[in-house]
Amino acid sequence: MEQAQDLRKTTICLFDVDGTVTPPRQIIKKNMEEFMDRLKQKVTVGLVGGSDLAKILEQLGGQNALKNFDYVFSENGLVTHKNGELIFQENICRFIGEEKLQKFINFCLKYLSELWLPFKRGTFIETRSGLINIAPPGRSCSQAERDQFEKFDKEHKIRENFIQKLKENFPDYNLVYSIGGQISFDVFPAGWDKRFCLTQVQADGFEKIYFFGDKTFKGGNDYEIANDPRTVSFTVTSPENTIQIVSELLTIA
Repeated sequence: MEQAQDLRKTTICLFDVDGTVTPPRQIIKKNMEEFMDRLKQKVTVGLVGGSDLAKILEQLGGQNALKNFDYVFSENGLVTHKNGELIFQENICRFIGEEKLQKFINFCLKYLSELWLPFKRGTFIETRSGLINIAPPGRSCSQAERDQFEKFDKEHKIRENFIQKLKENFPDYNLVYSIGGQISFDVFPAGWDKRFCLTQVQADGFEKIYFFGDKTFKGGNDYEIANDPRTVSFTVTSPENTIQIVSELLTIA
């Protein structure tokens, strides 16, 4: 059997954040923190989330959490930290160009202005380093409102219909649309989904790449990386289910 140190050199476990390591947009629980500490003794551990670094660290308990994971791939890996240090960053504004970006954002703002929902709050469009996040009810809604919109969206397909309109109106932009979390969806250039982080992972010599995520369905923001032939992937239903599956897979006590 390989020694723990050898496994850390060859094997990495990558985890989605929302719904996998933490409850959606909530703080990591103590039992998960302790589990990740034990797991890190056996294999290399990384997080890959669509949110920006500030939001991910907020869920993980603050800036010091960067040092608790070997890798933190925020914005799908367009911003990459390794052992607590920033090693890579890409910028969607520069990549797309200001004129095309404004046309896209203006269309979204108009569409949102004509959309009737149970409620609307604030921060509907957020431009991050590696993606554009669009939240029809607004990102500043409360947790109770997030839960309410998630149920409403399942019935009325607000995000799905919005994405279809964007695909129809911007067919030449070569963009990918990915539903994640409870209230929003991400927009980014083709190839900038969570698979983007795998380039760094492979460059660092990992031979076995496990991925764990809750939105592995088509259109979910874990779908592409979960179905990539470079990963061995598992669909989870909650942080507790994550612990159960990983424990069984790697015999973590």
